[in-house]
Amino acid sequence: MSFRSACLSVALFSSLALPVFAQDAPATTDAPAAPAWSIGNGNIKMSGLVDSYYSYNFNNPASGYNTLRNFESKAKQFSLNMAEFSLYQDAAPIGFRVDLGFGRAWDIFHATDPGGRDIQRFIPQAYISAKKGSFQFDFGKFYTSVGAELTENNYTWHYGRGYLYTNGPYYHMGMRMTKTLNDQWTVGFQLVNGWNNVEDNNTGKTMGYTTAYTAKNKKWSWLTNTYVGPEKTGTNKGWKNIYDTVLNFSPTSKWTGYFDYYHGWENLSIADAKGVLHAANWDAFGVSNNFSMNDHNALAFRYEYYGDHDGWATGYGSQINLQEVTATYTYKWTQGLKMLWEWRHDWSDHGFFEKGRLGQPLNPGIGTFTPGPAKHQDTITVGFVAFFGGK
Repeated sequence: MSFRSACLSVALFSSLALPVFAQDAPATTDAPAAPAWSIGNGNIKMSGLVDSYYSYNFNNPASGYNTLRNFESKAKQFSLNMAEFSLYQDAAPIGFRVDLGFGRAWDIFHATDPGGRDIQRFIPQAYISAKKGSFQFDFGKFYTSVGAELTENNYTWHYGRGYLYTNGPYYHMGMRMTKTLNDQWTVGFQLVNGWNNVEDNNTGKTMGYTTAYTAKNKKWSWLTNTYVGPEKTGTNKGWKNIYDTVLNFSPTSKWTGYFDYYHGWENLSIADAKGVLHAANWDAFGVSNNFSMNDHNALAFRYEYYGDHDGWATGYGSQINLQEVTATYTYKWTQGLKMLWEWRHDWSDHGFFEKGRLGQPLNPGIGTFTPGPAKHQDTITVGFVAFFGGK
């Protein structure tokens, strides 16, 4: 996108906030002194987690990795998925967030960043915030808005992430603006480097558009997220685009779930017989339900379909369809400590998964992907998550 277009988009969205700034009471000089560990009138808070697991893969992959997994990536060994420590302050009116991370998940999370992993993988998020009324502005590195699944396992129903999370954007670097219109609607605009890149790989910028609607009865909500912009290295041609929509529902206090669908495409990516470049396309959807039996026990079930129509998004090289079903039992020992038992079955319409010494795993930054002969992969995982605080 051009610099002029970017400035126009920022100006149009920022204009929504002008009435809010005018309506708020002016700041006074006789406000009480800020307490220790604070910025402005807020207090700095802390949170953290330690997340580890053991995963058994019935394909016995020689590489020691589960194919197309980000959070339970290592097979047949005890592993540290992630450790995280966070400092944050709600914007009132100024705030910030800094997450420090360690573990295999963050290494995979940052595998394709043009700036490399040496520093980026230790800082999952780092941004400052300013809020006035119903308008908030964030600047820095933050998680993507795409998808229904969240990053840390203390917030999720399943231990491992599905295809929509694994193959979507993880984070962005740039600025993010949100505006609450009323009790039901919130809209947002983002201007960022692109997908998964603290340092940009070209001079163009990606635009993000978000909406969120919450029903008055609070039993369902509808989210939309769109990112459009150039993602190819060294050129601003061939834009990469994704449209994502999520329906969250909660019929009862014991039953919650979501339906998530996205369509992605990148122009000038697939060459035909004459060498002419066309767009690569992929579609995916998933549904998950969580049933809370009591304060300590819960069951969750997820199904996902991932259609890589050109074999470009997965690196397979030709059309391939992937599916997975996951069943997860969660036991909460006490506040801040839980255990997750998970069985997952993946299958495809072509040989894709590593089996024994045949094939190399599809995990970014871990060697070169070579499709294996197996059309299915079964794993059993037990994960332990200890955490405090939370946001």
